Order: sequence, then structure tokens, then C-alpha cells
Amino acid sequence: MDRKAYTAELAGLRELRTEITAAEKTVAAAQKELDKLNSQRARRVAGLAGYGGAQAAPIAKASGLSVGEVVRIAPLLDPTPAAVRAGKADDQAVVAAPVQALAPPVEPAPVAEPAVAIAPALPRPAAVVEQPAPAEVEDQTVAEQPTPAAAAPVAAPRPVVEAGPRELPTLPEGPAGARFEAVTTGLVSTRPKFTQQARSTVFLDAAAGVLAVRDLTVRLDLGARTPGEILDAVLATAPGAERIYITAGAPWHDGAERYSTLKDAVAAWLNTPSERWTMAVGSGRDKLAGHFVHQRQPVGRYAPAASPDGPVTEIRSMGEWFDPDGQDVVTCRQAFTLLWQALRRYFDDAVLMGSPSQTGRDLWSRTIPTTGKWAGGYPVLSEELRGLLHATGGQGRTELILPPRVPEQLPALVEYDRTFAYAKHLWKSPVGVPRRITAAGFAAMTGQEQVKALMSCSHWNIRVTVPQGWNHVGLLPAPVTGDRAWIYPSEPGTTFTTWAGGAEVHLALSNHLAPWKVEILGGLLFEDGKPLDEWGKRLKSAWADLTNLSKLHGDERQRQAAYLASRAVRSVLLFGLGGFAQRPRLVSGTTPLGEALPAGVEILGQDNDVTTWQRQAGFSRDPNAHPEWPAYVWSGARVALLHTQYRQGKEVIGVAGALHARAGTILYFGTDGIALTERQPWPYRGEVGDYLLKGHLTGPVEHPTSQDQYLKLRGLGRAELAAAATKGADQ
Repeated sequence: MDRKAYTAELAGLRELRTEITAAEKTVAAAQKELDKLNSQRARRVAGLAGYGGAQAAPIAKASGLSVGEVVRIAPLLDPTPAAVRAGKADDQAVVAAPVQALAPPVEPAPVAEPAVAIAPALPRPAAVVEQPAPAEVEDQTVAEQPTPAAAAPVAAPRPVVEAGPRELPTLPEGPAGARFEAVTTGLVSTRPKFTQQARSTVFLDAAAGVLAVRDLTVRLDLGARTPGEILDAVLATAPGAERIYITAGAPWHDGAERYSTLKDAVAAWLNTPSERWTMAVGSGRDKLAGHFVHQRQPVGRYAPAASPDGPVTEIRSMGEWFDPDGQDVVTCRQAFTLLWQALRRYFDDAVLMGSPSQTGRDLWSRTIPTTGKWAGGYPVLSEELRGLLHATGGQGRTELILPPRVPEQLPALVEYDRTFAYAKHLWKSPVGVPRRITAAGFAAMTGQEQVKALMSCSHWNIRVTVPQGWNHVGLLPAPVTGDRAWIYPSEPGTTFTTWAGGAEVHLALSNHLAPWKVEILGGLLFEDGKPLDEWGKRLKSAWADLTNLSKLHGDERQRQAAYLASRAVRSVLLFGLGGFAQRPRLVSGTTPLGEALPAGVEILGQDNDVTTWQRQAGFSRDPNAHPEWPAYVWSGARVALLHTQYRQGKEVIGVAGALHARAGTILYFGTDGIALTERQPWPYRGEVGDYLLKGHLTGPVEHPTSQDQYLKLRGLGRAELAAAATKGADQ
């Protein structure tokens, strides 16, 4: 650039500044007007509360607010009885106590640098694909954020990613800290001493009105497709059916346009009044009370109105197990049969329960060892430690990378997906009570001991600085508020405090591009164990059998059914693993107006007859609560998105992952897959964890500005690649 061009650019920049200033003024004026209108609405809502017969539901509908928002503006309109509100407040106080213990108040102390141990840059592994070290980049100012609104304020010369009010907890000192190195008394995961009972199951295409029961198909009249009409029609043909899987038609979306949200529509459908059926109250070992409200995969549980404690019939979505993808009801039923047969080969007492999550955990419980150190079962960590892991252990990485880190016009959109990804990371998991490692304790270790600690099952509280000259994707998660919860900063000089698994910290220190600065603030070091290894091996074998059958069977329907069944095995592992996180389960129900609501409920909606609510259930005393296991697997999967080695014996024969692609070509991370702007020479052997080319959309392609836009482009890319494969096969 010469002086003339430089002067011209300055002039253009001044013009742009003027336009930006004008736009900012317009936005500020619009925001001021919006705030004014919102204030007027709030005043009117509050004024309506003065009328004795005022109700929250019609006011919410008229104002465009939710019932909860109306109640926050005008508490007098809260339909919850006062006694119930008081009980709920007490419940919340009890629940909040362990969380507050994570970060107790600290007496003011003289300002000083916190105790940290700076982890040394570790030796970099020899990379099969050589990459040039990043050079100094001028004006590298855009961090990878899901949306521009999520960008955090940055201060020079050492920008800091602000987590806002969602500050991560730390390990407290003194007696309070001892609870983070303890287990819950009397709570142990043990091998069950009972045989799981199978449930009579049928499959219904609600769009075509076709029921598959045993080896028969029957056409039914479903009327208006309300739960009561479906139950009447199905049980008249298949008496005693306990589970009805809807394979097509999604009746819970009927009339959804009448509701403000899809969840409201689903809740209304589940609670459609019926003279013959009522919501089940639940009983027995594995029967749950109430419905489960979900936008696309709800669960309705019903009992005869004449005997509410009688037999329960569930209406569920086939999508819990796999996407039917247009397959008919007979193929879906056959897929379920093949799934059971495949699991039965590796689990003697395999029973398909209502959901893949329930099935996965039940199958796992039957692999708990009967000999050795853990023959008595695996202890459940203290509530404080489980709370810490929930707050600091993120799940799979989902991130859309925006321009200018990638081009506005993409030369192509190429998708790679890791085959049965999580099954790759089950061979080792943390067990027992962790040992707390302080910053001073880590600093006192030898270099070899530090590497061993990081590569063991461990979880670290760290302060991270992105190195100068870094021009690739972010390596470590940083906490933010909002739906995303985690971002992956990559702007050189950015500093943030977070928690991460040992493997992630090790990669940041030893990657072949440039070591990051990592300061150890503290950590938890677990014993390495294999609680999930046998479970994972058996599921991988079942998956491999079904995958081979889907390729080799001579009958097209059987091939499709085997493919769907292989996807169901993936769901058993994926959701079974997530079930160990022991996240609170939501159960919903209805209560007639005027009656006291159950304690601790959240109001979802209200009409002239009933209040619909939901509450958390099944959290406190779960013997299979092990958030340390999914946290470790998710951490390993995030590492594999960045760096994966292919081995033949002990020899490394190839590498894959984002760090082995050119900077500026990574578009999207999606839990177990990556989208780029160009193809990669990554080998595919059909083994778990391998990167499979899943889609290729020829460019130029406009950069997607949202995840929904990306998913649409991804679908087009998969269709284009499939068409190319078909054309090649024909030739």
C-alpha cells in the first residue's frame, strides 16, 4: 500500500465512521421508543391487577407476555396459592444452600496476585502434516463468537473475556472444601438384583392411521387424533399395549399455530380433556408420574379415568431412538426388533425400556463388576462436587465461526462427521474420590508428574491467555451468559478463567502450532478406572453388527431397518451417557383451578379449567448419578475435534481435526463433526471416531448467519454428495 492509497483509505474510513454514528443514533432512538412502550405496557398490566376479577392468563394473551412475566410485573395475579409459594421458597432455599457453598464469602484481604502455577509448554508431538507456525497478524480483532451480540467487551492491551454474572465456582478453602473430596453417604451404583420386565409395545403411523402390532398392520380411525382417541383406537385393536410409539404424523403439533410456543401446543395436546383417560399418577419400580413436555419428543402417560392407579399406557415419539426419515411403520417396528436382537447378543438380559437413556443406564448397571475393587459398586460423589461438575463441565462443542475469520463467500461447504464418536472415549473414566491439587501443589511437581496429572482423569481450574500471533480456532471453553453458555476465544492476547479437562489443557500446552499460556489455579485429580469400558465395547459390537447388516442384507427393507437400529444403538450410548450427568428431569401435570399446586412447580399455562405446570423430579438420591463420567467423555470429544491421531499399533499413520486444516477454513463445530470450506486428506477406515465425509456443497455459498441457516446448507450438502455417489455408482 502506497501513501496515496493509505490517504484514500483514511478518507473512506471517516465516511464509514459518519454512517456508523448515524446508524447508532437511529438504533438508540428506536431502543428509547421500545423502552417507553414496554414501560407503558407494564404500567397497564399493573393497573389491571387492581380489578378484583383480574386473571393472569387473559392479560398475558392480550399483552403478548407469558403468564410468568405478567406475574413478575403484578405479583397479585399469581394463581399459585400463598401456602404453596411459601413452600416453594423454602424448597429453593434448601436447594440453593449447596451451591452457595461452592463460593463462600471471603474476608477482604490485601490486594495480591492469586496463587497460581504456570504450566510449562509441553513438548509438541511430531505432526504427520506439517503446518507453518502462525505469524504475527495485524489487526486480529474478531473473536469467534456464536453471534455478534455474544461478543464480550475487550480492553487493551490484555483483553479479557467477561463471563458476566455466570461466574464459575471454585474450590473453597477450609472445612467447606472437604466436601469436594467426599462421596454421598449410602449412595452407590450397584448391580441390580432383579430382571427388567419388557413392556408390550406397538407402533403407529399417526399420519396414515396404520398400526403395526406383532406381525400385523391394521388401519385405524384416529378421529381428531387427541390422546384419548388414539388410546381408544389402539387399545381396541391391541389390548394391553403399554407403549405406543408414533413413527410419523406428530399429533402433538396439531393446531400449534394457535399457541405462542411449540411447547405450549404440546402441553395443551397432552392435557386434552377426556372422559375415559386421565394423566397417570405412577407406581412401581420404573413407572413415572405425569407427562413429559418436549417440543418434538414428548411423553404422555395415561391411565383409565375410572381407575387412575390402574395400568399405564405411554404415547411416545419414535424420534427418541432414531429419525424415521420417511420409513414406513413396518420398517420402524422391524428396526426395533433388530435392535433388541443385536443388544441381546451382548447383554443376556437386555430389555428395551421407554427411552434410549433409560435403556442405556439399565444395560450399564448390568456390567458393574462382581469382583475387584469396585465389586460393591461405584460411590456417588458429594452433592457439592456434583454441583461443581455440572457448573464447570460443558458438553459438546457447538460453534458457528463468523467472518472475517472465514470468507463471506464460501468456496464450498464440506462436512465431516466422527463415526459413533463418543464410543471412542469410554475406555478410561474417573472413579472414586478425587484428590485436590492446589496451584502450589502443581508447581511443586516435576515436569513428568505434571504431564501425567494432565493426562490422567482430571478437571482443572485455569487462567488462559491466547498467544500472540495465534490465527487459528480457539482451543479452550470460556463461560458466558445466555443460551450458548460457552465460547472458544481465539483472539491473540485474550485472557479468561475457566475449567477444562486435563486432555484439553495438555493440547493447549503441546499443540504443534503454538503453546498457549495456562496458569493452574487448582484442580481435581481422579483415579483412572474403566467403569464404562465393558458397556461401551458391547454397544460398539452391537452397532458394528447392525452397520454391517445395513450394507450386506439382500432385502432393502431389512437394510433400512438395520441402519435405523444402528442409529438407535448410538442413541442408547449417547443418551445413556448423558443420563449419568443426573440433570434434573422435568415432569409436568395439571391441577384444577382453585386447588393447591404441588410444591416446587413452575406454571406453564392456564385456561378456564386447569393450571398446567412442570417440576423437577428424580435428582437428589439417584444411585447412578456420575457427572464425572460424561464430563470426561465430553472433554475428550472436544479435544478430538481439534486433534485426532490414527494409529496402526503404536505407529501414528495419520491425523485429523481442526488444527490440521488451514487457518480460516473452519466454519462450524457440531458436537462430533466439523464443517470446512475445503476437503481434507483425512483417512476413513470405518472405525469409531474416524472422520467420515458426510456432505459437500459446491460454492460459492453465502456464509450462514445462524445455526438454522447452516443446518439448511448442511442438508443441501448431504443431498449433493449422495447424488454424486449415486451418479458415480451408475457409471
